[in-house]
Parts: sequence; C-alpha cells; structure tokens
Amino acid sequence: MLSGRSVKLNAFRLVHIIPSQGVERYAVASLGDDIFVACESGQCIEVYDARTFVLQRHLRVRGLASASYGLAACVHNNCLYASNYQNCIIHRVDLSHSSAVKNWSVARKPAGLSVNKAHNVVVTCYGADKLQEYTTNGVPVREINLSQADVTHPWHAIQLSTGDYVISQFKSPGVVSVVRVDGQVVRTYDFSQAPNVGPMKNPGSLAVTKNGAILVADDDNHRILSLSSSLSYYAQVLPVSDGIQYPCSLCLDESRDRLYVSEHGKSRLLVFKSTPAE
Repeated sequence: MLSGRSVKLNAFRLVHIIPSQGVERYAVASLGDDIFVACESGQCIEVYDARTFVLQRHLRVRGLASASYGLAACVHNNCLYASNYQNCIIHRVDLSHSSAVKNWSVARKPAGLSVNKAHNVVVTCYGADKLQEYTTNGVPVREINLSQADVTHPWHAIQLSTGDYVISQFKSPGVVSVVRVDGQVVRTYDFSQAPNVGPMKNPGSLAVTKNGAILVADDDNHRILSLSSSLSYYAQVLPVSDGIQYPCSLCLDESRDRLYVSEHGKSRLLVFKSTPAE
C-alpha cells in the first residue's frame, strides 16, 4: 500500500542555475569534469565545466537531429551516447582526443538512454514500445517487447541492481513501473493511493540514487518526484523559488553528490546538491 505521507529520502538544495543560451535544452549527462547538454540547435552538444559551470566548447556530432532526448555517458568506455529521435539512430562519441563518432540504427523514436553495470547502453524506444540493449560497439544484446504487458509510450529505463528495469511511461496519467527482463510488470506506482500527489503527467527522465530512491521528472506537472525503490512511498523534492518549468532530463553525478535538471520551459540547467537524509 502507498502512504500519503512523504518519507525521509535524500534531500536536494539548489546551488546553481546555468541560464538559457537562447535555445531549448533537452538531455543532460556528466562525466568527470564535464557536463553535456543536448540542445534544440542540433548537431552539437554543449559542454560545461562541472567546477565552474562555464561553457567550454561545443561537441560536434554530425547528423545529430535537433530532437535528442537522451544522453548517457560511460566512464568505462570513455564515451557519450546520444539518441536521435527523428532518425532512429544512436550516436556514440569517443571522448578521447579523436572524438570519433559511431552510429547505428535502432527501433522507432529512441528517447531515454542509460548505461548498465555491464557497460552496455539501454535504449528506450518510445515509438516501438521496446527496450534495446547494445554493446558500446552497437552489437545487439537484448530486446524487450513491452507492449505484451501493456507498457506503452516508454520514455526512459534504468536497469536496477536486481536486473529488473524501472521504466517511465510518457503519457497522462503517467506511469512508472518495474519490469523484468521478459517484459512482465513486477510493480507499478499507483498514484490513486497517494491523493496528495495526484496523477503524473508525462513522466519522462529517471535517476536512481545511491540509497535506491527513484527520481522522476514529472514533466507536465513541473515537479520532481522521489519514489522509494519499492514504489511504495513518495516525496516531492527540489523546491525552486520561481518554479521548475517542464523538467525534461535528470542526471546524477555521484562523484559530486549532484543532480542536474534540464528544462525545456525556461531552458535552464539547474544544479542541485544532495544532503544526507536525517
């Protein structure tokens, strides 16, 4: 059963705002001292210094469409993955000095990306109701058909330590579920038992904290929700004095205990610092 009360999950406080550069921001990822942000302009990704928050350069990705809703960085392979929603392609950028780009085709409308413990990239295909897993060289590892369990409009998926996947469904009312590798639903967050929260509206990007809390960018409700790993409790987190507008991407930087949130409303990049739960 869900509880209508909040629980003491990790709290976050706003420490910095990177203002709009005049274009809508979409996905965000981080690796080392770099913060990567995909923007509406297409074919390039903004790279900020994680220490100073100053724009360092633009990473050119030939063929990257303006609608890149997923970024994921892999420290093991020293690369950045970007999803090409319009052209159904994944771009892999080598972050060494060569910055070589490798592309491969995926199922329709790839949205969110994540990297699992096997150092493979997990692609959430919104238009095909599928999860696809690939090696860093684009070799297929696994495909999970979600529609057989009535999981539709998937936007982002992260593989948990159990091997299951937590998945957001970008629709209204929105759904967050945990599914097995065979695509069957293990459990689902039921907002009807948490009347103080109300239904999610187009939940998109996800992040999983060190203590197992699941952060959800509840896009059209202009808020971030934190769910327990069992999807049994919730807390609304990340207060911002002038409000969050359409949070579209979340990225946890565990090395700095930070959460980056990009907006496609005010087109800002919000930087939060986590503090231990009491």
